[in-house]
Formats: sequence, structure tokens, C-alpha cells
Amino acid sequence: MHKYRINLFLWVAFLALPVHALEGDGGVESLRQTGKAFAAVARQVSPSVVFIQVETTHEGRAPTPFGDEWPFGDEFFRRFFGEPFSPPQEEPRGQRRAISQGSGFVFSSKKGLLSDKTYILTNNHVVEGADKIRVQFQDGREFDAEIVGTDPKSEIAVIEIEVGGLPALQWGDSSKLEVGEWVVALGNPFGLSHTLTVGVVSAKGRTSLGISDYEDFIQTDAAINPGNSGGPLVNLDGKVIGVNTAIFSRSGGYMGVGFAIPSSLAKIIADQLIETGEVIRGYLGIVIQPLTAELAESFGLKQSQGILVAQVSEDSPAAKAGLKQGDVIISYQGKSVKDIGDFRNRVALTPPGSREALTLLRDGKQREVKVTIGELSKTQTLAQGPAQTAEELGLAVQTLTPELARQFDAKAGEGVVVTGVKAGSIAAMAGIRPGNVILQVNRKPVNSAEEFDRAVKESRDDRRVLLLVRSGDMQRYVVLRW
Repeated sequence: MHKYRINLFLWVAFLALPVHALEGDGGVESLRQTGKAFAAVARQVSPSVVFIQVETTHEGRAPTPFGDEWPFGDEFFRRFFGEPFSPPQEEPRGQRRAISQGSGFVFSSKKGLLSDKTYILTNNHVVEGADKIRVQFQDGREFDAEIVGTDPKSEIAVIEIEVGGLPALQWGDSSKLEVGEWVVALGNPFGLSHTLTVGVVSAKGRTSLGISDYEDFIQTDAAINPGNSGGPLVNLDGKVIGVNTAIFSRSGGYMGVGFAIPSSLAKIIADQLIETGEVIRGYLGIVIQPLTAELAESFGLKQSQGILVAQVSEDSPAAKAGLKQGDVIISYQGKSVKDIGDFRNRVALTPPGSREALTLLRDGKQREVKVTIGELSKTQTLAQGPAQTAEELGLAVQTLTPELARQFDAKAGEGVVVTGVKAGSIAAMAGIRPGNVILQVNRKPVNSAEEFDRAVKESRDDRRVLLLVRSGDMQRYVVLRW
């Protein structure tokens, strides 16, 4: 009887368990709630997302295999198949119309939401060269739009429509975004209106991608395809933390890697475009390069934190503040400098005329410098004589004669010109090319081929040499090991 009572109790307790416990997996309800969270984001954000159709006029083209025009416009194929792609050409047949597509979203500027107009943010490449812009909202309403301002350097553009009272998305803080967080991308891939995709933040601070001049991209695996450009990347609160801009693809479609401009940058650029129609950027007047471990060792530094100043322009804000070639900048505005892209963006977004603090290392000693930020302007191979050869480096150099100096826009007696680089050598792998001018070896000026050869021989015991190389108007440090 006692045993029977125990078994009965166990059966009653078992029947009282929730359904997910009976299934042996408590994750189903959690997934269900996650799906509802994404659906809530879609309901909240979609009314503010627009489908953008752009008409441009250009010289006549031959008919394409798809009809009179390439689907989604020529820019689609160039952007996602690469510059070598070129539609077939024939003799011009007068003006022809091309249609391209993209995405955008309504946002609130510094002026707030206006009763007579609405601002829409998108990518510069979506509306560049547009003759006519048409936007369509989720509810089917369509409006003609005009360009307020564009900024090709950041890939941001603002357009406006002559109607007010439309729902606007709120800005989120991209600086607080963490790798691994859920994000949602909305847009019009391949012209499929108001498509939602979900993923996570794969990485932050992506620079040197060659997409735009000022890069600080959020990388995500949320599916982004042609037509998503200009659409919002939002967090689970429905706030904009990025502007979908580009993808990495070998096929022209989604391959798991998409890039979005962070909201911290997009918001500032958009507000400037509304206020002035252009973007005014700060200017220091230096050429910078990454401080690699090898460069840090060559400069006698124990760590490779910061960036290296490779060149200081004459009469620039940096020169007036006392910055010198070879300085290592470790902080700006009281915040540490992580990489070139981060530093460049922060300087560019600094209002001209403001006085900012720089912390740098010079000859191993830390210095504090105050610099007044300037305004960035909108505009801003071989002859006679035997060459000396440094066989270990795989290059040949020659003293800069007056004739060579004129040819390479250099100063006679300052540096040596590279006359040859052996294929596959350490010099070639470091990017040194004929016509480059080597100004220093191990931070000491070399003014003749003999001085250069002697300086390299003195480095044989270390099997490492630090060169200051000039190519055109740019200078950079290079470490060669053999």
C-alpha cells in the first residue's frame, strides 16, 4: 500500500509538468519568444523603411540579354561582380534611361520631425547621378524625392520628400554594440520590398576595405544582398545601429559577410548634410601607418600600441603643434588610439578650430601636445651612373642627381632612388618599387648610393633594416628582414 501511494504521487507530479518538460527540451518556447521578438521589430521598423527607385540618363547602350537594361542597373553588376565587368558596348544611340534600386529609412534630424517634409537616409551610391528618385513605403504610398546632400567619402546620402508626419526610426548607440549581439537588417534586396533578415554582429571597426574613404564598418552575418544598400541595421529595440552598405561576395549574392556604417558616424554626417549640404572635416596634415611589432622594435618601443607618423606636411596643424616624423600617437582627445581607421575618423569628425590633446611617444618618452584642428580642403623611373646594390634586400639604388631629382619630383642629395627591385625579394614583398625614393636607413638620412649601401651593411648583424620610403607625395616606414 505504501509503495502504491509513492507511485501514484510520482504519476501525479509527472502529469503536472509543463509541456516543454514532457518534450525533454525547454528550448522550443525560448525559440518561439525569440521569433516573436523579431516579428515585433519588423512591425515597429518596417513602416519607416522605404524602397528607392532611381532613374538616370546616360549615353545609349546595346540591348542586354535581359532586355533593354541590366536588371537593378549597371552599378549592381560593377559593385558586386567587380570593376572588370563591363556591359557590352555599341555605338551611342542617344540618351537612354537606366533604373536602379536601393533602400532607405526615415530618421529624425537635429531639427526633429517636420510637418512639411521628411528626411530619408540612404547610401550615396544608391542616388548618385540620379535624375529622378521615387520612394515607396510599406503601405504602398509613393513620393518623389530630392537630394539634400551626399557624401561619397562616407557613402552617406540624405534625400527628402514634401510630406510630414511620417514615422521615423530612433538612433541607437553603435559604440555600445558588442560582437555576438542579435541584429536585424531591413531593405529591398533584388527589389523584393521590405525584406527582413536576422543575424549577429560578427565584428566591429572594420577598416581598409576600400569601400569608402572613411571606414569603421560593423560586420554582420545578417543576409544583405543587392538592393539592401541604404537600409537600416537595427537592434532588438528597433533602434538604428548601422546603415547597410556593402557585402563581400564572389558570386554577387550573400556569402555571410555584410558591412554597415555605424550609427555614430552616419548620424553626424546626415545632420551636417541637412544643415549645410556638405560635410566639413577636421585636418591634421600627417601621413600615418600602422605600428607593427617590427616597427615598434626598430623604434625601441616595448609595445606596438598606437600609430606611426610617417610624414608631416609643411605649415600644417600638426607641424605647427610640433609633431615630427617618427612620432607614435597613442591617444587623441584622452582616448587611446587603436588603429589608423579609428584615428582618422575621429580627427575627421572633430570640428575645425577646436584645440585637442594628443599623447605621443618620441624617442621612447611620452609627450603631451595640443593641436588646433584645421579644415580639410576639398582638393587637398631612371638615368645615368652605376647603381649600388644591396643583394640581401633585392634592390638597387642610385644617388639622386639633379636630373633624377627633377624626374621624381625630389631634392638632389636627399635620399636615393630605387632603380631596380628583384622579383620575389623581401623588398618586392614589402611593396618597394622602382622610382621610390629611400630617405632614411635606420632613422638616419642617406644622401648617396654609397651611404645607403654602407648603412645596409652595418645592419647585417641584426639582419633587419628600417627604411623611410617615399612614393609620390606619400612617405612610409618599412622594416626589411633577411
